[in-house]
Amino acid sequence: MNAEVRLEKLLQNIAPHLHGEVYVFCALQSEQLQALVEECLCVFREREGISAILPRAVAEREGLEASRGFCQISLQVYSSLDAVGLTAAVCGELAAAGISANMVAALRHDHVFVPEQDAQRALQLLRGISNRAQYS
Repeated sequence: MNAEVRLEKLLQNIAPHLHGEVYVFCALQSEQLQALVEECLCVFREREGISAILPRAVAEREGLEASRGFCQISLQVYSSLDAVGLTAAVCGELAAAGISANMVAALRHDHVFVPEQDAQRALQLLRGISNRAQYS
């Protein structure tokens, strides 16, 4: 399957999926990362250190200082890394509703992390983007 680059097609087919796990963002030391790498959803090395997205239960078990809880919504459309506008459309829609959106682009799909209390509303808004795109 080829990755989609056309924004109209991406929006028509985003098919957002809300995962059941609650995640947190944490700073990790190298030793902690070595011990927890299999439990990390995402790891990014920043100039200031290692950032990770972990299940909240793992962070609590390890006594890690963490952000508040976020839910992951995966956009099921196979988006190209060269696609233009998908992140802007998703974040713009959520921003207009006052919902924080933290995007992670992976090789095949884009993922948005929203505060857990806003997850259902965010899911409905993203479904609305797709519905509007299909009928415009």
